[in-house]
Amino acid sequence: MEASPVSDMLTIQSHKGPYTAVFDQTALEKLEADVPANAHFLIDAHVADLYAKQMKNILAHRSVLLIDALESNKSLERMPSYVAHLVDKGLRRDHRLIAIGGGIIQDITCFLSATMLRGVDWVFYPTTLLAQADSCIGSKSSINSGTAKNILGTFTPPREVHISTTFLTTLDPRDVRSGIGEMLKVHVIDGPDSFNTIAADYQRILKEPEVMMAYIRRSLDIKKAYIERDEFDQGARNVFNYGHSFGHAIEAATDFGIPHGIAVTIGMNMANYVAARLGVGSEENYRRMQPVMRLNYDGFETYPVPLDPFMTALSRDKKNQGAGTATFILADHSGQVFKEQYPMDESLVDICRDYLASERATA
Repeated sequence: MEASPVSDMLTIQSHKGPYTAVFDQTALEKLEADVPANAHFLIDAHVADLYAKQMKNILAHRSVLLIDALESNKSLERMPSYVAHLVDKGLRRDHRLIAIGGGIIQDITCFLSATMLRGVDWVFYPTTLLAQADSCIGSKSSINSGTAKNILGTFTPPREVHISTTFLTTLDPRDVRSGIGEMLKVHVIDGPDSFNTIAADYQRILKEPEVMMAYIRRSLDIKKAYIERDEFDQGARNVFNYGHSFGHAIEAATDFGIPHGIAVTIGMNMANYVAARLGVGSEENYRRMQPVMRLNYDGFETYPVPLDPFMTALSRDKKNQGAGTATFILADHSGQVFKEQYPMDESLVDICRDYLASERATA
């Protein structure tokens, strides 16, 4: 892809009306220069520390909630403390919640926006690549309850999203690759040509900010078409779970020792392997897509993924519809993704064992 200038706005239609994703490298500076009086900030504590000088006015605002971006903080059990803070700071329906952070801060803010006072507008400044290139649009949020991950949630889009790749300069390289994993996923969904293009540009994405921004925009363009057709995830949008059934099971089996987008990258590679072994996909597609997948999970190829916890997590995936079956998004012989159910039988266990034991590291 040529690193042509990225147009500055994307408009997404939703059940609550249109909302915008604005591409602006000076987004934080503009917010700092004109902090809204009716705002309530929910900010990743690590981001606040990294950008303390650039966010001096924001952090001095009367209503700032700093949150450590941990799964345990994205839970129903933690919501009362967030609600108490916002009530104490005088939240009203004509106020705005402003989230600055990644997916965890997004989920917390979105859930509070949907439920407090029967609805309060929110604005998002995503600071991770995964949030910028994927989760920032689409309306979905999820929080945990007890041991049940992402069991509660809403479809509540932000009023505005402000995207600046300046935040990416302070990301851990693993988090950058985690976001690229989701970008690879979106391009697989768009078709073989799209995937081959992003795969060829993999190193440029890592080194050239303008190429990174172009692929963020392209990823959101692809996703926009699906979420406007199927905002509530009842049909066409399901294909965005490609790589996630296996990826979520890998996360669970490793106690989240592998970052989400990297686990999803391994999950996509595994999905292609499973499709080939089941005969619904091809060995050629698996080999075609594997090199860039392996680049993206480099360093995690030998990370141990125990089979029994993996299969247990796979059997409990929320996309499964019947006892003894698993619902997978796989790529067919032409490289196009589709959704289908498969029995959780010994044959599937053997395929998963073969992949986790040897294929992931040696192919």
